[in-house]
Amino acid sequence: MRAVIQRVNKASVKVNNQLISSISRGLLVLLGVGKGDSEQDAQYLADKTANLRIFEDEEGKMNLSLIDIKGDIMVISQFTLYGDCRKGRRPSFANAAKPDEAEKLYEFYVSAIKDIGLEVKTGIFQAFMEVELVNNGPVTILLDSNRNF
Repeated sequence: MRAVIQRVNKASVKVNNQLISSISRGLLVLLGVGKGDSEQDAQYLADKTANLRIFEDEEGKMNLSLIDIKGDIMVISQFTLYGDCRKGRRPSFANAAKPDEAEKLYEFYVSAIKDIGLEVKTGIFQAFMEVELVNNGPVTILLDSNRNF
């Protein structure tokens, strides 16, 4: 699994011009599920996400987690994180999980975040979404359950 984690002041998602959800200070997570990913991958990323120390403490150092600041979190499914652009000009999504498997692991990740004690906002799986955000910092972190980065 792959995640692009952005520290935000606010974020929102719309489907068909209708607001689906919004958050204030916290994390916007774009989550991609790859072929062969498992619940263990989702659990690893959920724990890493919730405990990632990327919020500033009183000394201005990135030392606090989402849990520490009692921040908001929004998780958006994004299969394009598995786009392979090494050949040609059109991305290949051959390494992305099939939608039914991806949805199960996406939901597992969301549940794992909730089990940690955080309220999770989401978009709509497989919908065409418009995501708006105000990145704070900017701070953007890449995570991969295979620890590729």
